[in-house]
Amino acid sequence: MQSSTPSAAGRPRSDLHATAFAATLRSVSELGYAGATMDRIAVAAGVAKTTLYRRWPSKGALIVDCLLDAFGPVRLQGTDRGEIMASAIHWVAAKIGEPGVGAAFAGVFSDAINDPALRTILSERLQEPYRLTLQEALGEPDDRILLLIDIVTGTLLHRMGMTGEPMVDADVAVLVEMVLRTFG
Repeated sequence: MQSSTPSAAGRPRSDLHATAFAATLRSVSELGYAGATMDRIAVAAGVAKTTLYRRWPSKGALIVDCLLDAFGPVRLQGTDRGEIMASAIHWVAAKIGEPGVGAAFAGVFSDAINDPALRTILSERLQEPYRLTLQEALGEPDDRILLLIDIVTGTLLHRMGMTGEPMVDADVAVLVEMVLRTFG
């Protein structure tokens, strides 16, 4: 007896997302941000470029979703402000150091300079959830949390851009100390 429920055509959405995100980070890691075009990401994911564009209107939108997936929720640890901030800084430094993540992060920021729509996506989808989590945990106003995010991510991405390598643990510890003197 045949089922009366039609089966969904194509790849399941969650599987496509995982496949596209892995292909995106792999492509950025191997080819650099500029070289990781939607065409190349589609080939690496084993899907048609139109499949990607049905879900993400641009490479920037795909990268933002990929970063959200790679970062996941911030893991704040500790009982006082200093421990919470230190855990957030170590967490983001480790994430930026993962293959392809730092390059994808820096690349999408560079693209956003001349793309107001991408800036909106970055602000609303990527930065806002982390800003709200930090604001709730630290009890700081918006402008102070945004400055904290700017200082930490800016420093970490600058190091990646200047050396091609993530910041080493000893330097992350110094960054934590510097941030705690200002925000602690």
